[in-house]
Amino acid sequence: MDNREILILAIESSCDETAAAVVRNGREVLSNIIYSQIDLHTVYGGVVPEIASRKHIEKINQVIGQALKEAGTALGELSAIAVTYGPGLVGALLVGVSAAKAISFASGIPLVGVHHIEGHISANYIENQDLEPPFLCLVVSGGHTHLVGVKDYGDYRIIGRTRDDAAGEAYDKVARAIGLGYPGGPAIDRLAREGDPEAISFPRARVAESAYDFSFSGLKSAVLNYLNSCRMKGIEINAADVAASFQKAVVDVLVGHSMEAVRQYGYDRLAIAGGVASNSSLRDAFREACKEKKIAFYHPSPIFCTDNAAMIGTAAYYEYQRGVRHGWDLNAVPGLRLGERV
Repeated sequence: MDNREILILAIESSCDETAAAVVRNGREVLSNIIYSQIDLHTVYGGVVPEIASRKHIEKINQVIGQALKEAGTALGELSAIAVTYGPGLVGALLVGVSAAKAISFASGIPLVGVHHIEGHISANYIENQDLEPPFLCLVVSGGHTHLVGVKDYGDYRIIGRTRDDAAGEAYDKVARAIGLGYPGGPAIDRLAREGDPEAISFPRARVAESAYDFSFSGLKSAVLNYLNSCRMKGIEINAADVAASFQKAVVDVLVGHSMEAVRQYGYDRLAIAGGVASNSSLRDAFREACKEKKIAFYHPSPIFCTDNAAMIGTAAYYEYQRGVRHGWDLNAVPGLRLGERV
């Protein structure tokens, strides 16, 4: 292990946030700059890849410069340049990868590519100084739903994953169907507080051949069918009850699968990560379940749940310590699987 002070400039551009951060020794965030494109994509009801890529190009240099300035760090002080290279939208990823390679080439500072999901898992290290592997982590976002055994830094075992829609994707589609707009997760979370989670019986799907895999397409379809049926019959729709009942179905599955995996694999620590990890009902349900089973529960602050570069810098620190370095052939890999290396 390198015991010197390690400063990493990290870049994240996998979807619709242009982000840069400076992280010291893996767990101390000196700056964390995020330019969000949500307002640009709201009118379309979701992220438009071409628009996202163009806006990344416009903002990437500004965001990087602001991150260095806020951290009070010069390029010459950096130990590495880190960047998300997958998974994500290929055009968006390419902007970040190209910027990172250009800075690395011009400065001679080592380049470290980071897996986006590893970044989300690593977000838990930022504010939880006592958290170290092994532990179980549920990564739940708009594009991913993974149940991961974190065996060591950079060493992961996928215990379960979604077979179709990610949980966050289901949130967005249901929110659009009941007129809440985009992004759907926060809107449903807010509205659900006004509704009855037991008002409507929506399904809790299980994948027969894999106890820890997830499936949310059936739940999404059940909500849409319920809404269509009410409209055809002229029945008034209580949107708050729909939101609360849908959310309860999602949370029950996420918590149920996770707690069963904790029991079977013998973990005494559980973490959640990703955009949906900021959902209040999900946090409350996990907090209660972990307390009952005497399991330590960890989660990042909301700012570190959404896509950000600080989490990439944290993940990169442990890659850097393991000797990982990437060359000029590093490319965007939109379908990169957790645990894969290039």
